[in-house]
Amino acid sequence: MESPEDLCFPEEGCDSSIVLEKQVFGSQVSESHVQLACSLHYCAFPLNGNELCILDTTDDPEHQPLHLIGHHHSITAVAFGSKVSPLLICSASSDYVIVWDLDACMKKVLEGLMPQGVVIGTLLGMVLYVRFSPDDQTVAVCAGNRIYMLNAKDEAILAELEGHLAPVTAAEFCTWEKNILISVSEDRSFKVWDYCTGLLIYQSAVITAFPLLSLFIDDENKQIITGCADGQLWIFSLSRGHQYRCVVHINVQKEREKFYNKIGKSEHLDQIQNSSKAYTSNDLRYEETVESSFPVLQIEHCDKSANLEDEVPSFSYANARCLWIGSSTGLFIINMANFELEAILHFRDFSALSIQSAGSCAIMKKAVSGKVCCVLTSMFENRIALLEVNVAALLRSQQNELHLSGKEKRLSVIARCSLLPTSPLCLKKEKNILGNRKDIKSSVKDQPLVFHNKIKSSGYTSAPQMTMFSPKMNTKPKSSVPKGKKSNKRNEEYPLPKSPPTKFERQVTVADKSTSVCCIQYSGHDGAVNSVGWSLDNHWLVSSSEDRTLRIWSVSSAEPALCLGKELFHKPIRSAQFYYIDTFILLSCGAEFYLLRYYLDTSKDEFKRYKSKSICKSIQKFRMTSTVEISSLSAVNEFYSYIVLAAGSNRALEVFDLNVGCSAAVITDAHSRSVHQICQNKGSAFSSQQCEAYNLFLTTAIGDGIKLWDLRTLRCERRFEGHSSRCHPCGIAVSPCGQFIASGSEDKCAYIYEKHSSTYSHKLTGHTESVINVAFGPSFPQLTTATLDGKLHLFLP
Repeated sequence: MESPEDLCFPEEGCDSSIVLEKQVFGSQVSESHVQLACSLHYCAFPLNGNELCILDTTDDPEHQPLHLIGHHHSITAVAFGSKVSPLLICSASSDYVIVWDLDACMKKVLEGLMPQGVVIGTLLGMVLYVRFSPDDQTVAVCAGNRIYMLNAKDEAILAELEGHLAPVTAAEFCTWEKNILISVSEDRSFKVWDYCTGLLIYQSAVITAFPLLSLFIDDENKQIITGCADGQLWIFSLSRGHQYRCVVHINVQKEREKFYNKIGKSEHLDQIQNSSKAYTSNDLRYEETVESSFPVLQIEHCDKSANLEDEVPSFSYANARCLWIGSSTGLFIINMANFELEAILHFRDFSALSIQSAGSCAIMKKAVSGKVCCVLTSMFENRIALLEVNVAALLRSQQNELHLSGKEKRLSVIARCSLLPTSPLCLKKEKNILGNRKDIKSSVKDQPLVFHNKIKSSGYTSAPQMTMFSPKMNTKPKSSVPKGKKSNKRNEEYPLPKSPPTKFERQVTVADKSTSVCCIQYSGHDGAVNSVGWSLDNHWLVSSSEDRTLRIWSVSSAEPALCLGKELFHKPIRSAQFYYIDTFILLSCGAEFYLLRYYLDTSKDEFKRYKSKSICKSIQKFRMTSTVEISSLSAVNEFYSYIVLAAGSNRALEVFDLNVGCSAAVITDAHSRSVHQICQNKGSAFSSQQCEAYNLFLTTAIGDGIKLWDLRTLRCERRFEGHSSRCHPCGIAVSPCGQFIASGSEDKCAYIYEKHSSTYSHKLTGHTESVINVAFGPSFPQLTTATLDGKLHLFLP
C-alpha cells in the first residue's frame, strides 16, 4: 500500500486540501470495469481477483483492511445494504453470490476465525451489478440479459426478470412505489418491473446510440437518471400520469466545455499546476479535444457541507440539489436545478494522483465533516485508490474563479442610482423639441367672439355634424371612482393564489377561419403583426409588423395615432414596447434596437386632416454583438429601469444598461438554439421582500426548454423541461406573483410549472391545435392560451 499524498490548489483562499489520496492498493489482476461500493464509513472493492477488501474510511490507524475470501472466480460486483445496522455487503462473481454481515465478520476476525458469508446464488453467470432492496430482504442480481431477485438470507430465487436484449448494467429499487424495480442495459433502453410478480410494466424505446451504464433514482423529484458510454445523461419522470417521459437530456462533455469557458480554463490550469507537473494546459486541451469516450460510470447524490452556505452565502449552488457524476476522466458536480456543472475534479489536473484514468468508481452518499470518499480502480493498471474530497473547498475554489471571471458590478432591473446626464434616457435634450408641440396645441384653443368668458362659442371651428340622429347604445353607469383619481388595477396588490389557473372557463374564436394567434396581451398593418404591447395607463397600444412599420393606437379609435413608415427601417420590426413608464418606445429591427421618444396628439386640423400631429424621434440605436438579428427584446415599463435584455440569432443573451448607454454583459450559448422569447416579471405591486424577483427572467428556445436566469449573477438558476419541441416557437409567461410559469406546446396542451420545480405541476388540455402563446392576467389570477387555429381559452383557479 502506497503512502497518501496531499494535493491542493496553490491559490489564495484555498486553506485546505481539495483532494487527498489516502490509500493506494496494488492488485495481482486488473479490477477495471467492476462495481465498487461506498457506505458512510466503509468502502469495498475486489482485490487480487477473488478477495473482497473492506476498508474503514476513518482516520483510525487501528482499523486495518478486512479481507473476505469465499469466491473462486473473480468478483465483478459489490454493494452495501440499505440499513446501517446490521450493515450487510453483497459480493458476486460467476460462481457465487454471497451476503456478508460486516459486524459478524469483524467479530470472527477478532476471535481468530475465518469469516463466512451466506451463499444466496450459484452459477448465475457474469454478474455486472447487485443491489439490496430498501429493507435488505431482497437482492437484485444483474447477470447477463436477466435480473435475478434473490432472498438475502438463503439461497432462493424469488423471481427471474427477462426481457432485455443485451447485458443488464444496473438496477435500482423504487423507494416510493412498492415492488418496483428499474433496470438499464447495453441494449440502450430501460425497463420498469413489478419484481414480485415478474411483470414488465414499462419498456422504453432505444434512447441513445451507446450502451446505458449507470442508473440513479431521484426520490425527491421522482425521476430516474441514467448515463451512457458517450457522456450523455437522460432524465425520465416516474410521477403518476407523466408516462415515463424524458424530462431533460444533458451532454456532460458540452457542459464541461461551457464550464471551462466560464472560468477561463487556461488561466485556471496555470494557477493549479506547478513546475514539476507532467501536463501543461496546452497538452490537456489537446487531450480533451481528442478524447473519444466519456463513459458515465457512477451517479450519486452530492452531500454538500452544512457550512457551505455560511461560507459563501451569495453563491446560488449553496441551496441547490446536486449530483456527483463519476467518469473515466474525473468527478463532476452537476446542479439539478439548471442542469449545469458547478465544479470539476479532473484527475489529470493532479499529476500526483496514482490513477489518471478510471475504469470504475464509487462515491459516498453522505459527507463526513464536509468530506466524501471515493474509491477508484485504474483502467490500465492493477491499482485501486481511495480519495477524500473536500466538497466545500472544491466548490469554493472553482466558483470563486467563476465569479471573478464575470462582472464585478452586479446588474439590477430596479434602478439603484440616479440618471446620468450623459444617459440617452435623460430628457433634457428633448425637452424643447417635444415641448414645443404642447405649446402649439394650447395656442389653438377656441377664443370667444365677445368679451364675456362664460358665453358659449358659436362653433365656427367645430367639425360639421354628419349624423342627424344617433341613439345611445351600450351606455355604461358612471364610475364610482372620485373625480381626479384614476383607477388602475395594476397598482393594486396582486392576490397570491393557492393554485394556478387550471380550470377551463370559456373559449373565444378570434377569426372565422383557422388563423394563428401570434401574440396575446391583456387589457392595420399590411403584413403579419409580430408584437402588440399595452401602455402602462392602458390608453395606448403599440404594434410592430413584417411590413417594417410601427403603429401606436388609441383604445378609443380605429385609426393609428402614430405611424412610422418603411423608409425608417430596413428590416421587419420583430418587437416593440413602451418603456421607462411610457416615456420611450423600444423596438428591434435586424441586429439593432432603437430608443424612440414620442409625443401623441389625436386631435385633427380641419384643413389638414391627413396630417398627424403626433411626432416621434429616434434617440439612439444599440447594436447587439456578433448577431444577424435580434430575436427577442424585453424591458420593464412598470417602473424606472435602465436594463434592456436582447436575444440574438447567435444564441446569445445581451444585457444593455441604458443609463450608461452601452452593453453591460453578454451570455454566450444561452440555449442550444436562438432564443425566441424573453419573459420578465413585470408586476408593479410587489412588497419590498419580493423586489429581488424582478432580477429573475425566463428565456425559451425551440427544442431547448425554458431557463430561469438571475440578472445579478448572469447564471441560469433553473431549467424547466420543455414541450415546445421542434417546429413552432411556443410562448411562455410568468404570473405577476412570480410563483407560476406557463408554457405553450405543440401537443395541444399548456403546461404550468412552479418556480422551484423543473417538472410541470399541471397540464391543461382541451385545445384543438398547438398552443403557441400564453398570458397571465395582470390583476387577477387567470390564464389565457392561444392556439394555432385562432382560438383563445381562458382558465381560472
